Amino acid sequence: MQNVRVKYMRNNIILIGMPDAGKSTVGVILAKTLGMQFVDTDLLIQLAENMKLHEIICQKGVGEFIGIEERVILSLDCDNTVIATGGSVVLSDVSMLFLKSIGVVVYLAVELSELKERITNITTRGIVCEVGETLDDFFEQRVPLYLRFADVTLVGGNGVEKTVEGVVGELGSWGRERQYKFGYIIKFRILDYKPPFINTKLQNL
Repeated sequence: MQNVRVKYMRNNIILIGMPDAGKSTVGVILAKTLGMQFVDTDLLIQLAENMKLHEIICQKGVGEFIGIEERVILSLDCDNTVIATGGSVVLSDVSMLFLKSIGVVVYLAVELSELKERITNITTRGIVCEVGETLDDFFEQRVPLYLRFADVTLVGGNGVEKTVEGVVGELGSWGRERQYKFGYIIKFRILDYKPPFINTKLQNL
């Protein structure tokens, strides 16, 4: 296991959840709503390896992919940023320890039945899973990990705009000064925020 230099928490929002939970889509609009930057770690992985996600998984294997993802996560140096992560990020305690040290972790929860409607091919989609593993299998494996690492959990499925409103609302009620003990005592403060009206037509997206 790598040695991790834990940073003092900063005002980042980290989105975790299953593949196709809407982390990237919600993340972009959330960043626009709050006037923040946006980063998608799956895209950073593709840039670092010059390969698509499913190509990395097929050619290098699940274990190597998780190692690559971990290195990308640990290289993040951002502030006031919404960070959309890949669904497999919770498979690395090192990655999650680091992410929790730089912001608040929001789990976008989606029912298994809805995920089955969204995901038609787990191979070409670039989902990290072993050969023969089904959506049911890694849903059962990962949900407890998402819940373990999340500071805030929000059940999605009500549309992007409602999910963004829900995230902002949860952060506003949650985000008073708190302390967490996660290897170290870490202090984080998120300012109370009253969101402007969100255009449901998203004309400026």
